[in-house]
Amino acid sequence: MRRRTRGATLMEDLAALIDALVYTRSRNEKLRLIAQYLRAAPDPDRGWALAALTDGLDFPAVKSSTIRALMQERIDPVLWTLSRDFVGDTAETASLLWPAPENAPSPPTVTEAVALLAAMTRKSVQTELPRLLDRLDASGRYALLKLATGAMRVGISSRLAKTAFAQAFSVEVEAVEEYWHGLAPPYAELFAWAAGGAEPPDIRSLPTFRPFMLAHPLEETVVDMADYAAEWKWDGIRVQLVRAGGETRIYSRSGDDISASFPELLDVLPFAAVLDGELLVRGAHQGGEEGGAASFNALQQRLGRKAVSKTMLADYPAFVRLYDVLLLEDEDLREMAWTARRARLEALMARLPGSHFDLSQVVEAASFEDLAAIRERTRDDAIEGLMLKRRDSPYVAGRRTGLWYKWKRDPLLVDCVLMYAQRGSGKRSSFYSDYTFGCWDGDPDAGAELLPVGKAYSGFTDEELKRIDRHVRTHTVNRFGPVRETDRSLVFEVAFDSVHESKRHKSGLALRFPRIHRIRWDKPVHEADRIEALRALVRD
Repeated sequence: MRRRTRGATLMEDLAALIDALVYTRSRNEKLRLIAQYLRAAPDPDRGWALAALTDGLDFPAVKSSTIRALMQERIDPVLWTLSRDFVGDTAETASLLWPAPENAPSPPTVTEAVALLAAMTRKSVQTELPRLLDRLDASGRYALLKLATGAMRVGISSRLAKTAFAQAFSVEVEAVEEYWHGLAPPYAELFAWAAGGAEPPDIRSLPTFRPFMLAHPLEETVVDMADYAAEWKWDGIRVQLVRAGGETRIYSRSGDDISASFPELLDVLPFAAVLDGELLVRGAHQGGEEGGAASFNALQQRLGRKAVSKTMLADYPAFVRLYDVLLLEDEDLREMAWTARRARLEALMARLPGSHFDLSQVVEAASFEDLAAIRERTRDDAIEGLMLKRRDSPYVAGRRTGLWYKWKRDPLLVDCVLMYAQRGSGKRSSFYSDYTFGCWDGDPDAGAELLPVGKAYSGFTDEELKRIDRHVRTHTVNRFGPVRETDRSLVFEVAFDSVHESKRHKSGLALRFPRIHRIRWDKPVHEADRIEALRALVRD
């Protein structure tokens, strides 16, 4: 019988959590399981576990190829290949087939496992990793290998993990998200604050992410233009530029650091600030010469690149169209009204290089009817639509009813989450190219579920297909014959002609002629659209 170290959380305890998460589809139950673990586990074990669940760990010595080589040394290579093809996951296959010793030593704690993995080199991993695997049962081995390779994939997003943390210790998820990016695993300061009652982490000198303010779809709402200001909604990606402690970082709306892809923007912000804007590429596609922005496809040439060539910098020069200012030097402006923040932002423009920044212009309209007429022309200008911002609105995290609205142009567009994928036919028979997607049946942060609303198999390029196929293969959580269920971590912007009631889907709705309009690698899944927004579009 294995003996536990008093007060320590074994890898097997983390394995039990991972097993439960894999086999639990309920979002509320996932939140409960993670929160329960975080409350029960000691420091720093729970911090390392949290980092593992959010892909915050990196062990360069441990690769999938390392695991395959170790397995082929210990079992018949043909058996390994057949088993791997059947199971579809290297870590799961290895954990099941690993020949465990007769008298296994005591299992490691999470902290011990992390320390041992971090110390491994490409040479020592050949002997040290087997010793570590010998200390664990099948579920423990699975957890260890997933942790080691950075491919946890248990059907949770980073946002869900942060929400679970907030629920575990009764703190605001927005506060967790704000502190998170300034801290490193095992997040000792974060746990000391949330669980121990210590002062919040001091992030003033760190270039950390702040949660974005978001907008509700306008739908049938009519607003008074005396109370609201209008801006164009440009088709780029929403970003946050943060400069603090002499360093500048660029964050996507999901909080991912994308600074490496846009090096030309890292030395052009001359003062400490947090700025909200749209990342675009110079061109004349959106709004013509006056609009000055290329298509989203042009921007895609720059996204996700770890190294950017001089040619790429010249052909696709990036800039930021500024929407808002959150912090300026030592002053937090988020509680100010939009009009006050806008005035401060306008005053800042003289201090910023026009080569890399410009200001989102206010669209003048005497009435809502006049604005509607202006919006009708956006299709010709390839502009995504309009933003409506209440003039007295503070900058608050998330969506707050009545403050900001987005008013997209036709065609009808909806942000959906990929749920299932199936192989195509013909030349696509080797790729997962047929996708089922869904929307939230309410507030995802309050436990709403994803319900399917349609299928699509067009609207993407061959290169995008390859990337989606890789995503499906590495994010599969279940298999139903030829269908793979994903961990619901990818958002599609879906274009469609209309929406109808349907008994085919659990949602009761189906999109007519849906096609993939855009793959939103940058968008967190909790920001996908809700069923109610689609239901409002149903016409007799």
